[in-house]
Amino acid sequence: MISRHLYRLLQCPTCRSRDLVASDAGVYCASCKNDYPAQHGYLDLMPRAVEFGYTSKYVSEEAELAAELDYREMAPALLAAGVRDRALARLLKFQKTDVALDNGCGTAKHAIWNRDKVGLMIGNDPATMFADEALATITLTKADSRRLPFADNTIDKSFSIDVLEHFPLDVIDAYLAETARVLRPGGRFLAFSNTKEPSTLQPLVDWSRWIGRQFVRAGVYDFEREARRKSDHIKAMATWEDVLAAMDRAELRLVKVVFWNSVFTSFVEHVVMKLGDAAVGRRDKAELSFQPSTLSPQPSMGRHKAELSFQPSALSPQPSNGTAREIRARQTMRGYLKRRGPVYYALFAVTLLMELDLWLFGRLRSGSYFIVVEKV
Repeated sequence: MISRHLYRLLQCPTCRSRDLVASDAGVYCASCKNDYPAQHGYLDLMPRAVEFGYTSKYVSEEAELAAELDYREMAPALLAAGVRDRALARLLKFQKTDVALDNGCGTAKHAIWNRDKVGLMIGNDPATMFADEALATITLTKADSRRLPFADNTIDKSFSIDVLEHFPLDVIDAYLAETARVLRPGGRFLAFSNTKEPSTLQPLVDWSRWIGRQFVRAGVYDFEREARRKSDHIKAMATWEDVLAAMDRAELRLVKVVFWNSVFTSFVEHVVMKLGDAAVGRRDKAELSFQPSTLSPQPSMGRHKAELSFQPSALSPQPSNGTAREIRARQTMRGYLKRRGPVYYALFAVTLLMELDLWLFGRLRSGSYFIVVEKV
């Protein structure tokens, strides 16, 4: 779904002109003569004839990753994603008049969960693994964050969740500079990311990880999917001082920081949820099959319900047994969660337990952080 309000915010990502002509087919720039077509639920606003030195694996390996990320169907905001989302809404204080940008949105789940809090929610990502619900209900753009297709001073609130750790420093600087450019004066940006610094409470975190490793050695579950997702983490901002320096270079003023020490979260993620995934995934092994398909990961346009199929092809290898088991478990759990029964409320209680990390230890310096900055 592309809101017509979006067109009033745009500039050409190639030549930066605002001399644009919008139609049902997309956007045409009268200055540089480039077309930006409307695709299945999003607008393709990638700059033309512009080369970048760095490309995320989510762009370069989009077809391969599509088979294992299980991105098409949405679940409620629970567990670690729920903690992130509750902190996002609490720290950014969305208003009904806001134009908000989820920059590097991935599936656009946070855009979906917060769309009713703002006037216009935009999800942007250079990869197009958008959830089906996002394609139907969120204004989506395919654009590079180093050349955003929005005019100066047009965005009230911007946020990035699990994005900055993927970039080298020059890309981070370009990302933040573009964020500052499109924010209105007084506009705010929230980032959730992590440095290489250990938690202040690292021994407690390491204890949970040690327990998890024992289950891995016993063959109960594995962390292959997590390792694949995090395989391109660079963490170019290695320390908290590096984070502050990057925000300063972009002329973004610090407003608030909350650290996430992951004491409760680590035990839930490394032990409790992995045991649950292993149990449910093995039980439901017969219910999911992997079927070959084309290279494109683009989903069908069903409004709220995706017909899930994980689609390895010659260029998209079949997920490993551990990954397949975890995907089966997540599919099954989504079915329970839709009914808002005992499973939903049990996981909501676990989410609140994980959130205690922020309330109890949010001032203790750690690698993971929420930072809010403001355009002066």
